[in-house]
Amino acid sequence: MMPSESLRWKTLEALRNSKKGKISFGPHSWERSEDILGGYKETISLSPQAGLILDRLGSSPLQTSCFLDSSSGHSSPGLSEQTTDSIVSRESVSDIHARALQVEREKASLSNLSDEAKDEDPETDDSEVSSPLPPPAISLLSPKAMEITGRIFKIEKEYREKAQVALRQRQEMQEKFVAELVSSGSEQLKRFEEFMELKRRQEFQSIRDMMDRETKESIGRQEKLKEEQRHRMKILNLRLREAEQQRVREAELERQRQVEGMERLRNLNTIQEEILQLNQLLEPSSQTKGDLPSASLSSYSTRGNQLCSQVSEVVRKTVEGSFPSMEDMTAAERALHEMRALIRLLQEEVARVQEHKKGEEEALKKQAELQVQQEAQKKAAQLAKEKARRKGLQNSAEDTTLRWYKDLQDSAAQCAQSFEQLNSPKDIQTKKLKLELQKAANIPISQIASNSGSQLREIFDKIDKLLAGRSVGSGGKSVSTSQHPQGLDFVSYKLAEKFVKQGEEEVASHHEAAFPIAVVASGIWELHPRVGDLILAHLHKKCPYAVPHYPPMKDGTSVEEYQKILGYRVDDSGIEGQDSFLKRMSGMIRLYAAVIQLRWPYGSKHGSAPHGLNHGWRWLAQMLNMEPLADITATLLFDFLEVCGNALMKQYQSQFWKLILMLKEEYFPRIEAATSSGQMGSVIRLKQFLETSLQRGEIKPPNGQLSSGFWRS
Repeated sequence: MMPSESLRWKTLEALRNSKKGKISFGPHSWERSEDILGGYKETISLSPQAGLILDRLGSSPLQTSCFLDSSSGHSSPGLSEQTTDSIVSRESVSDIHARALQVEREKASLSNLSDEAKDEDPETDDSEVSSPLPPPAISLLSPKAMEITGRIFKIEKEYREKAQVALRQRQEMQEKFVAELVSSGSEQLKRFEEFMELKRRQEFQSIRDMMDRETKESIGRQEKLKEEQRHRMKILNLRLREAEQQRVREAELERQRQVEGMERLRNLNTIQEEILQLNQLLEPSSQTKGDLPSASLSSYSTRGNQLCSQVSEVVRKTVEGSFPSMEDMTAAERALHEMRALIRLLQEEVARVQEHKKGEEEALKKQAELQVQQEAQKKAAQLAKEKARRKGLQNSAEDTTLRWYKDLQDSAAQCAQSFEQLNSPKDIQTKKLKLELQKAANIPISQIASNSGSQLREIFDKIDKLLAGRSVGSGGKSVSTSQHPQGLDFVSYKLAEKFVKQGEEEVASHHEAAFPIAVVASGIWELHPRVGDLILAHLHKKCPYAVPHYPPMKDGTSVEEYQKILGYRVDDSGIEGQDSFLKRMSGMIRLYAAVIQLRWPYGSKHGSAPHGLNHGWRWLAQMLNMEPLADITATLLFDFLEVCGNALMKQYQSQFWKLILMLKEEYFPRIEAATSSGQMGSVIRLKQFLETSLQRGEIKPPNGQLSSGFWRS
């Protein structure tokens, strides 16, 4: 192998391993408008190894073949082909690079010439300037080399055209960018100017605000100074006014002292005058001499003279030109009050003596009148008995009823006598126990009211426990009837008394309260019969009409005592009024009418009621068999039928209506005949009730029973 051949392969190997040798090139890349050197980003240059190879090639003689002139057409085809093949085979890559460098230099020179021509003649068309000069004629022996060169020129032309197009586009883009940049700059300049104007206005506004604030602060300071000045002036004026007022007050006080002194002096003279006049009343006179003893009159007169001397001593103490002090006036007024009290005592003593004399006279007169009244009552009783005998009515209860009434009263008296030791306790502990037991009995019954239906069972259980001897709470303490042998009798008596008192007071004022009280009393009566008997005893004692019984007036009984027996309250102020008496009797009868028709709902239902409707029928029948009393009979019949009439109607039905009809037609005229014109209120109520009931054929249940929802027996 020849040295050039070996060098050629080394050159090709070096080119392949270089960065330029890695450029991809296809024969049809120019048709696709692809850049040959598109993937290469560096400047095209020969590697140092290529330079060494060229130096070596330059030092060795090259064997060239003869070149034929293109103008001469003398060439042999066979020779030409042989020569071309030999040239190509011997031609080195360095010659190709050398020619490429030469072409580049020519291109650069042409480009410079075109730029100069363009500068000299700007109107020259770009296409003419940019068109490359025809390459110099090169006579090559190898057609293949000529073809390669032609292709190179063609590619260079295409790339030049593309470069011009890209250059124009770049210029347009540059111009557009410059225009946009200029527009953006102008807009930014406007915004900057607007921003600066805003800053200037803000600074101006801040300066103006600061000036306004300073102005306001200065005005505020001036106002504050003015206000302080006005305040100081006001204080000075107030002080001046206060000083003036103080001076006026002092002058007024001085004047007031003078006036009060004169007033006290006048009052002192008036007191002295009144005491002297009152002292004259203490002197013995013809009227008092006959009423009071001389020793008593002498003591009154002596004390009066002493009081007059005290007032005269006070008057002597006042110097001429001065006034009496408050202490002097107090002493004088005290003497005057004592003198008045002395006169009042004298007059009261005289009045007592006169009243005593008058009372003795009235007692004698009253005794005579009482004797006359008793005789008249006896005659009236005899006449009534004769009249009743003729008309079939009685003036008193039946013998069996009276025996029952007397047995109940005797039982109650024995019970009260059994706890006599508790009534008069000798030690403090027994006294405390009595008070606790009484509270434990009274407080639960006092808590029963028409609106406490939900609490009735609790109240009932508390009373039942107390009667059963178990401990119950009372006022934060625990108490039991077993703590004393007489405790059970005492509690039973007090419970019965309290039940009747509730009817006398609570039911009399609130008619609906009869039902809750009665249902608890009926339950206690069923479990503890002794308490029921005591309830009846107390009821008969306070209201004998609940028996019914009209106690006659016995010989030797005073009017007050007889009124007590009839149920009236008698105290120091006299006998109770008729309205109050009827109200109390009405309350107790209503309670009795509720008891006989109610039964404790939580107890046993197997046995009979402790005091049922049969007792109500007995009471009503006996009332109609007795001569009516004025005002009393009509009131009690109305109250009893209003409370118990519905229950009796359902129990006895036709018999009850016969009784009501007999009451309306036969007994009611007797009530009207026994009643005076001023006592017709209760009679009218009873008449309306009877007429309404007979007209409707029924008696409505009482309101309290419907609202509470208690069970009937």
